[in-house]
Amino acid sequence: MQHAILITAYKNRKQLEGLIDTFSPNFRCYIHIDKKSSLSDNDLEILSKKPNVDFVCRHYKINWGGVNHLLAIIMLLQEAIKNPANQYFHLITGQDFPIKPVMDIDRFFEENNGREFMEVFKMPYEKWWYGGYDRIDQYVFADAFNRKSTFGKAVIRTSVLIQRKLGFKRKYYEGFPELYGGSTYWSVSRDCAHYITQYIDNNPRYLKRFKYTFCTEEIFFQTIVMNSPFGKNVTNNPLRYIVWEVRNGNFPANLDEQDEEAIRQSDAIFARKFESPVSDGLLSNIKKRIKQ
Repeated sequence: MQHAILITAYKNRKQLEGLIDTFSPNFRCYIHIDKKSSLSDNDLEILSKKPNVDFVCRHYKINWGGVNHLLAIIMLLQEAIKNPANQYFHLITGQDFPIKPVMDIDRFFEENNGREFMEVFKMPYEKWWYGGYDRIDQYVFADAFNRKSTFGKAVIRTSVLIQRKLGFKRKYYEGFPELYGGSTYWSVSRDCAHYITQYIDNNPRYLKRFKYTFCTEEIFFQTIVMNSPFGKNVTNNPLRYIVWEVRNGNFPANLDEQDEEAIRQSDAIFARKFESPVSDGLLSNIKKRIKQ
């Protein structure tokens, strides 16, 4: 079986190369590099020459929470679907890494062919602020301002607060599908991926409604899939090992060697986030364990 690995990345070419090199030739890589990344054109050229890399681009400037990350993912999916040999599509980042041997990953999807693996829940979701509707009911200018800067965060928060104070709520067009959310990262079959790309092409209002929203790559795809015939095929498990706590200076946690046993016991196929140098020991051990 051939797989498409969709990778959004913004730094550390060497780590990205290590990720790409882990995959066998039947895992084809499609990569979007953040336009504001420090990676050079030469770095992109080196990546593009990797034998299992089919596509590398630097198209969107991505701010955390902005819609441009969603657009980059859509671009990668649209590019990967062009190859009829690609049968499963896996969305990851440059700070992810497989935690099972690639032969085992391939075998798993052969045995589960036709299943869609993503986290899904109906909105409103009690663990999200305002059930998640704060992400989509007001205009959020996360692409124009960097929410990770003090100034950008203040501008975005203030603009949303003013809209709420005035009772402003964006409208949904008639027939807008029921909203679902879940983790950004998923693995879906070719038929499902094709349906997603066709839905986007045939329903331009849907993508347009997500303009000026916040972190809605955690809503966009789940909503399409769960309102489609593929909803019944969803296994509510994204197959990703992620620790949702503040550790090693990041949320979710930058993984380290204390995660090794949990990763070994996990049914996940990918883990994140790996950040040098704190994750170097763990990453080295994983590479040794999954090497074939």
